[in-house]
Amino acid sequence: MKVPGKALLLGGFGALAGVAGAVIALVLVASNDWFEGPSRVLPVTVQVPSEDPDESRPQPAGLDAVALYRDRSPGVVTIHAMFEERDDPQGLAQGSGFIVSAEGLILTNSHVITTAGLSASPADVVAADEVFVEFVDGERVPAEIIGWDVFNDVGVLAVEPGSQALQALPLGVSRLVQVGEPVAAIGSPFGQASSLTVGVVSATGRSVASLTSDYDLIDAIQVDAPINRGNSGGPLFNASGDVIGINAQIRSESGTSEGVGFAIAIDTALRSMEQLVESGTVAYPWIGTCTASLVPSVARQLGYGVERGALITTVFAKTPADASGLQEGTGEELVDGISYTVGSDVVTAVGDQEIVSAEALIRELSLHDPGETVDLEVHRGAETLALKLTIGKRPASAPGLC
Repeated sequence: MKVPGKALLLGGFGALAGVAGAVIALVLVASNDWFEGPSRVLPVTVQVPSEDPDESRPQPAGLDAVALYRDRSPGVVTIHAMFEERDDPQGLAQGSGFIVSAEGLILTNSHVITTAGLSASPADVVAADEVFVEFVDGERVPAEIIGWDVFNDVGVLAVEPGSQALQALPLGVSRLVQVGEPVAAIGSPFGQASSLTVGVVSATGRSVASLTSDYDLIDAIQVDAPINRGNSGGPLFNASGDVIGINAQIRSESGTSEGVGFAIAIDTALRSMEQLVESGTVAYPWIGTCTASLVPSVARQLGYGVERGALITTVFAKTPADASGLQEGTGEELVDGISYTVGSDVVTAVGDQEIVSAEALIRELSLHDPGETVDLEVHRGAETLALKLTIGKRPASAPGLC
């Protein structure tokens, strides 16, 4: 069995939470009639944690599901997306979403409001012809699609601020989520609006295949709370009632909730939302490699001069990694039943940040923007090299498989 490479195509980003203290102030450029004409600029504020959350603060003793549902369900909505050319009954897609600002901003999944996941390529994705948002009291209002990010499966909607009493949900810090802590999901599975399920965090930092692009989702939160069709786009809460993720998909042999659920980390969703609100598009850092984690036992057997780092298993031609001089391995060797690339460059640092795994390299590079140049410490055989890498912008489709 060959080690699956970790594509440095970055489906997620490092923590953004709290870039402006308790509130993120954004500028929303809207163009539909109920925003009074094209290109009207609106201020948008989103509740986020403080810039330096107390990572040692005690966790709530347990999840009070009754109180959480009472206090948070008014901020959760059902989304109805209408498509003129689609095979679904009546051309309708249904999912969930949640309010993040009193000005009417709503987060959901890109696959709820577009053809993402159905289109042959991310470049072919089109938005729904009409979108309606249904609140907990059954009232529906039209919504405007502000933008979508197929790489992180995030979609952003806006409704007219005066159309309904809007309860914005507080956002948490997903990088502080711990395995075993209780969580709750609210959404509209199978069209059953405002349904609650509870469970625990089964794992964090998962890299899972995306429903909407060629690139893996990074830093996904795995939960055992039942997530079914229609839950997509709804909030995942911690015991404090803060949103820590967007429920996105389930892995199941039967297609039902007996499988494993995954949520997009709210830290990464915030970065997507910020770019979509400001420009309607997203730009992801990308270098054009596949990587695998080097561990001490493998390093010793393959004769690497370092014990831990990110193995460069593939360098795609005419990419930033190729231009930097990074080199892939030239052969393969079986170690404990797993095939590893032999002779690969090993990245052990980006700037002053130590790199001990493929995931660490992905997360570190994700903190930089396309166009930035970073310093790499690279081990090639007995040599230690210093390379400069100018980070590129991720293309719509991957240049190859890892």
